[in-house]
Amino acid sequence: MSLVGKSAKRAAAGARGSAWTAWAGRRDRVSSGPGRHGDWAGEAGDFIDRALRDVSHGRFERSLSGLTAMAAVITTAEIYIEHYKASFGNKLMWSPILVTPPVVAAGIGGVFSRRWAKRWLPLAAGIYTANGLLGQYLHVRGVARKPGGWKLASYNMPMGPPIAAPGLMTIVGAMGLLAAVLRREE
Repeated sequence: MSLVGKSAKRAAAGARGSAWTAWAGRRDRVSSGPGRHGDWAGEAGDFIDRALRDVSHGRFERSLSGLTAMAAVITTAEIYIEHYKASFGNKLMWSPILVTPPVVAAGIGGVFSRRWAKRWLPLAAGIYTANGLLGQYLHVRGVARKPGGWKLASYNMPMGPPIAAPGLMTIVGAMGLLAAVLRREE
């Protein structure tokens, strides 16, 4: 690019910058009625600032309780579909489905009650996490039991039970355990 091209580009950028500055200054003088974009953007910015401040100060109990409940529902739906495809061949495949309702109830309860978040959510989330760890063991064992076992890992891992899938359940349970130790938002 020639020297003239570079200086023209800088001049255009400077013109955009001054136009932006003029618009931003005008924006402050415009009256903002109900439903104006400026109000909405300001409220969203305030919400994000408050959420980030709460997280940085360890006050995230209610939000993480609700996220745990929602993530448990989504995770268990995926688990149900995959275990259904496998015809629930092992009775232990039902265990993630059975341990989910207490986690969901405790997570929702933790949003509205400090007692639920401190008493019932860690208990239910601990069981959910332990079930995820059990699933991790069973999935590793399932790959090992395929013909050729781990010697044919390049074939048996994609064709056998997914190794990383129970880790998602463990992470969701850990979110519930973490929510129980955090401070409550105002």
